[in-house]
Amino acid sequence: MSFRNLVGATGLAAALLTMIGGIAASDEAKYPDLKGYWRTTNRGLIAGGAGGWRWDESGPPSTATDLGQNPPLTPEYRAIYQADLADKEKGGQGIDPTYKCVSPGMPRVMMGYSILEFVVTPDVTYILMSRDHDFHRHIYTDGRDYPANMTLEPQFLGYSIGRWLDADGAGRYATLVIETPAMRCTRVFDATGMPLHEDNETVVQERIYLDKADPNLLHDDITTIDHALTRPWLVKKTYQRIATDKSTWFGHAVCGEENAHVGIGKEVYFLSGDGLLMPAVKNQPPPDLRYFKQYNR
Repeated sequence: MSFRNLVGATGLAAALLTMIGGIAASDEAKYPDLKGYWRTTNRGLIAGGAGGWRWDESGPPSTATDLGQNPPLTPEYRAIYQADLADKEKGGQGIDPTYKCVSPGMPRVMMGYSILEFVVTPDVTYILMSRDHDFHRHIYTDGRDYPANMTLEPQFLGYSIGRWLDADGAGRYATLVIETPAMRCTRVFDATGMPLHEDNETVVQERIYLDKADPNLLHDDITTIDHALTRPWLVKKTYQRIATDKSTWFGHAVCGEENAHVGIGKEVYFLSGDGLLMPAVKNQPPPDLRYFKQYNR
């Protein structure tokens, strides 16, 4: 899959930024006002299905027998998704790696389940997140291109290059076009375990812009190009501004602080309140204790 120059070839656009001291006063008027915090307008919680937040909020919940979101997955990855959902319905973790407190990765972090804050400088737009395992996105807007041989080390959030557009010719930036390759696995779209391909060749294209009728709504049109999909998949996200004139960053939610999941080999167990290992699913085998001395009682 070719990544080079895709930003210039696509018609995606996007608007986003917050005004900070890194932008000269004379340049502030060029950018949209993104002060405050942002969070999704649709919590996307699943009722009656496995998992929690779902990627495509416009579709009904997915189950092992009914993929309500109707993702355009290839037959191979549709089967993987159904097996994942079946495992989750039994109490398992499926293929979602976030129980280990690793980053959800792109594009999942843009679901807006945690608070987002947008910070703009002339060369980089930062997207800050209030969960410790999400980290922060860096979107480079300094005119750089991807390396010719694409030898970028894969990261959970990929390598994002963006370009601001004056779509209306009014002398103000209204849209931000972003393209993100170089993502590492294992990643899934959402908590239901909807899979992305394991080949690390995902490309995510975004168009971020403020709503013309309501400046407290921010849109992110996200197109995912992935070999697990039969076609590029466009899903539209909307965030609501949490307005404040005194920005105070909320403390991070530390994923590992109360994580009761324990992975041993291919099995995932739970740690009970009294500190004992307990099964997560019915008839789950105990862990292998070959390296522990056995005592007869």
